[in-house]
Parts: sequence; structure tokens; C-alpha cells
Amino acid sequence: MDTVEPLVSISDPGEVDRASHNKGDRAIITTANLFAWLFPILMIAICAQVVLRSSGFNQAWLDDLQWWLYGAAVLVGIGYAVTTDSHVRVDIFYDNFDEAKQTKINIFGLSWLFLPFIILCWDVTVHYAISSVGAWEGSDSPNGLHNLWILKIFMNVSFLFVAVACWFAYTRNLAKLTELTLFKKLFWAFPSVMYLVNLATYYALWWFVYVTTPDLTNARQVTRHWLFDEVEFGAQDIKITIIITLVLTLLLLAVTYVTSNRGASKTSEG
Repeated sequence: MDTVEPLVSISDPGEVDRASHNKGDRAIITTANLFAWLFPILMIAICAQVVLRSSGFNQAWLDDLQWWLYGAAVLVGIGYAVTTDSHVRVDIFYDNFDEAKQTKINIFGLSWLFLPFIILCWDVTVHYAISSVGAWEGSDSPNGLHNLWILKIFMNVSFLFVAVACWFAYTRNLAKLTELTLFKKLFWAFPSVMYLVNLATYYALWWFVYVTTPDLTNARQVTRHWLFDEVEFGAQDIKITIIITLVLTLLLLAVTYVTSNRGASKTSEG
């Protein structure tokens, strides 16, 4: 088994530790395997463009297509790498740790570092995609691939795909250390959960102010509302939205803690 495992991890990382994968992991791997077929198509597009360009028949749309194919395949591939743990590690000590310590590092890296970053990427690129749709953005070349907004929407959606992959991988690792409940899932991923609550709070308040304040002449004025101001806490200035976020996050944890305990007690009684 020890000699087969390294070979499998190179030829098909998705089959490594398959028995421990949850349904979400398998869905991520299946989707990524389908998108992997974009790479041979990409190779054909590159070779075709080289031949056509050397023959004096340059096709700008083939150049654009290469970026479209490469971008889509790589972004989905990130989710695959997270699920299969086939990404490049820079921690030279990790391989020498016992399995329990490796699992804890995976949990911390996924839910405290990587997932918040992916959520940030989604938040930034959603405005990027919306502005591209609003401008009906196309190629810079008249002969290029137009409707560039499709690619930018896909880029934003792909971050959701990676975030879901992170969550499934995180819960799989957490299940190795404790019995899973909704409270434990949320508690041990506190930064990610709070970030999501913050986004939901911010956008909910933004739209509330935008819809209920008829005097606003443009969207920029929304953030000048007092709900988006800062309050002083000693030497620190904290945004009101952050305070609301913290309260809502703690309330969410309290509710899930109570419901999880009730569910556990009913199960033990049954």
C-alpha cells in the first residue's frame, strides 16, 4: 500500500483517501475532473494559433480563447487542489508531524487563513463582474472574443466554488477530531463565519439605507449614513457595522450551541 499510494497521488490525487471524503468532496472532484478537459482543448488552441500566425492568418479570438480556457481550468483546479490536498506546501515540518497535528494545522489553515481570503476575493470580484456586465465589456480586439463579462462572472463564481471546497475539506478534517455539530463547525471556523456575517450585515444595511432614503442621489452617499460611521473605544475607532457583526456572530453561535445540545440530548435519550 505504501508503494502504491505515491503513484496514485501523482496520477489521480482525487482517489487518495477516497474513503474519508464526504459527498461534497466527491462533487468538487467530479466537477474539477470535467473542467480538466479544458487543458487539451487549450493545447489545441495554442498550437492552432501558432500555425495560423506563422502562416499570416493571425486570429485574435484564439488568443482570447486561450486566456478564457486557462483561467477557467486553473480557478476550478484550486478547489480540486484544496480537496485533494495536492497543492504545494511551504511548511517543511508538516510531513514529520503526527496525523492529529497535521489535521489541526489543516483546520487552522483552511478556516482561519485560506477561507477568509477566498471570501475577500469573492467580495472584490463581485463588483468587478457587475461593472463588466454594466459596461457590456468585450475584447480589446475587433476580431477577439467579445462578452468578456461572461469570464469575469465565472471568475467570481469560481471563488464560491473554491470556498465550498474549503468548507467541505475543513469539515472533513474537523470530523477526525470531534463529533460534528453545527455549533462546532461554526465555532472552529470563527474568522470565516464572522467575515460572512459581516458581508451579509454590510450589504443588508447598505440596501436598507439605499431603499429607505429617497434623498440619496447616488450610491456613494449611502456609506455616509451614520450606520457606516465609527465609534470610539478607548484609542480605537470601530465601525458600527463591525460591532453589529460581532453581536450577530456571537448570537448565531449561542443559538447553534443550544440547538446542538438539545439535538444531542434527544439522541442520547432515544
